[in-house]
Amino acid sequence: MSHPQAKIHRMSEFTESIGTITFSEIPNEGFLALGMRNYWDGYFAGRAAPLGLAPAEVVHAVFYNFADGEVARHIPWVWGKITPAEAIAVRERGSAAALRQMIGDLAGSPGLARAADLATRAAVSAPTEGRALYAGLRTLDVPEEPVARLWHAATLLREHRGDGHNIALAAHGIAGTEAHVLLALTLGMRPEEFGRIHHLPRPQLAAVIDGLRDRGLVTTAGGFTDTGRKTRTQIESLTDDLAAPAYDVLTPAELDELITALEPICTAVDTAGN
Repeated sequence: MSHPQAKIHRMSEFTESIGTITFSEIPNEGFLALGMRNYWDGYFAGRAAPLGLAPAEVVHAVFYNFADGEVARHIPWVWGKITPAEAIAVRERGSAAALRQMIGDLAGSPGLARAADLATRAAVSAPTEGRALYAGLRTLDVPEEPVARLWHAATLLREHRGDGHNIALAAHGIAGTEAHVLLALTLGMRPEEFGRIHHLPRPQLAAVIDGLRDRGLVTTAGGFTDTGRKTRTQIESLTDDLAAPAYDVLTPAELDELITALEPICTAVDTAGN
């Protein structure tokens, strides 16, 4: 069943709000308590855990947009402290606790339970071909508790879209670090200020920006050219198209119901995060 792209994109905004709770303070504290040295140890342990004991080279390929060598600073070191199964449990427990804290009374509402049910139906129905991280997540048990189930569904849908986004980037010839430069520009930031790449050696980052400039995507002043802006739009549109099959299992009325149910939940999350 085909749904309007605008609604698919709206769902991506909701799943981003809920899914990225994984990277907030409560889950981070859980990882630090188990011996992680810093935030990024917990990030890579939790997010890569569904891939099992995959080597750094595989995690780097699946995650796509980290600079060379960054994954290897954490994988496989983290697996000397915790197992993938432990990381999955810490991530789920901390993320559900954080979501519950952010949304308050909504945690026990019928709307949240309904949203969790609808989102889960979509989240476990998408095709896995070419979606390595999503496929790994699909092997995990779906939590029974509604708040945890909603977080889990949002994470599945977010990573399914993320795998598709990587496909779209590759189809347009955009490499990993280049993707972060383009995202920084989209957010109105200078690449040197963007959290994922600000720590890179200046010559390395400058070389990436120069490559985008040589291809006509970035201006000499460091902004988008018309071609760059068009390329970014095409990538986002293709990403939404590739994310759409996850929602085919829902009728138009059910997708509308899901969007309506998620509105107050995600508003509460976004407000708590600001």
